[in-house]
Order: sequence, then structure tokens, then C-alpha cells
Amino acid sequence: MLDVISGLFSGSALGVLVKTSGAALTLLVVVPALMKLFLVTVDEGSTAIRTRNGKPIIRRVRGADDGRGEVVVLRPGTHGAFPIFYWYRLVDVRARSTDLPARSLTAASGHQHLVHASFDWRPIVSGHDLRVLELDVVNVRERAGNIVGAALRDLVHQLDGAVLPPNDLLSPRVVSACSDLVRTDCGIELLRVIVTGDALTDGYLLSQAITPRPADPQSAEWDAAASVLATRLSSV
Repeated sequence: MLDVISGLFSGSALGVLVKTSGAALTLLVVVPALMKLFLVTVDEGSTAIRTRNGKPIIRRVRGADDGRGEVVVLRPGTHGAFPIFYWYRLVDVRARSTDLPARSLTAASGHQHLVHASFDWRPIVSGHDLRVLELDVVNVRERAGNIVGAALRDLVHQLDGAVLPPNDLLSPRVVSACSDLVRTDCGIELLRVIVTGDALTDGYLLSQAITPRPADPQSAEWDAAASVLATRLSSV
């Protein structure tokens, strides 16, 4: 037994052992490391932008009206990478939601609504839109929120009555009014706008409570606005 063990570490047997170990180490460690270095894998829900020295590569498009060009985009899959010349920045292109700040909006009839809303959006996977998303907009959420909020305000200004329409009617109108501007300025697709809360403001309740009403049988009925205002004032 000792002769067998000593024979493994002597002469040609030791050389064979070293070569075999080196080959195994190369297959298990070196080759996978090189594959990972020279291949980039883009998963579903993401895309990649080709960069050089940390900056996205901009290519000009012949015949395009917009002279700003576009970035080089890699879709999901495995692509060759060249670390000396090019590298890639992954961009999450899954849908996400952003809340709008609560705003007091006045309808055409004078009703004031305290509106809580949010909008769903996702980056558009194209060279031009991702260039706008990555380079031209400082804060995509803030810029898109301002555009969507302005469109929602303009639509509410045109509505009559004290109750906003349901989301299945209001959302398509808001999206249709500002989706093109959101894509042009932010490079994203506006999916839907959702009103998560709608309440009459204290200003409207106060105006309804102090407004004189004609003397008729209906004036003796319970006034919901005055009751709510009285409850709030009494709590203060």
C-alpha cells in the first residue's frame, strides 16, 4: 500500500497527476470565468444598453427626423461581450406604479375633489426611447407625474357633478390625453391612471354649509355636507 502511494508522487506519475489536476481546474474554474467575462445574459423583464467607458453608445440613424440618435439595445438572451471595448448596463423594463401627490381639483360645477391617484408605466424597449429614459430625463417619475397630473386636472375641470367617473372610464381618457407626451419626454409607456381616493374638500363642504337655501320642503331634510362640516369643526 505504501509502495502504491509513494509511486503516485514519484517520477512520471506525479507529472500525470499535475497535468490532470490542471486540466480539471481549467475546465471547472477558468473556462466558466472566461465565459462569464465574454458573455452577457439578459433575463426576461430586463434589457441591456451597450456602453463604452460607462457611457451609453449613441448611434445616428440615417433619415431620422430626430438628430439625437439612439442607443444600442440588447433584448433578453445571451450576447457576446467585449470588456476592452464595450460593456452593458442592464435596465429593468418591468411595469411599475408611481403615486401622484394628493391634489385638490375643481370640477366644472365648482365641486372640489381631494384626489389621490397613481399611474402605471414601463420603459419602452427601443433605442430611441431608452436613450430618452437614460439620458434626456433627470427624474423620469417626477417628469411623468407632472404630465399625468396636469392631464388629470384638465379632465376634472371639464366634469360636472360631485362624483368622479369610475376608473374604467376616467383612466382611458387621461392616458389618451397625455400618453404621446409622456413617451416623447420620458421614453416610457403610460399604461393606466388609477384614482385611489376621491373626497370632497373642506372648502367645498364649508361653501355648501353657509350657502343660503330656498325655503321649500326639501330644505328641512338632513344636509349631509353641513353635518360632515359640523362633525369636523366639533372635533377641532
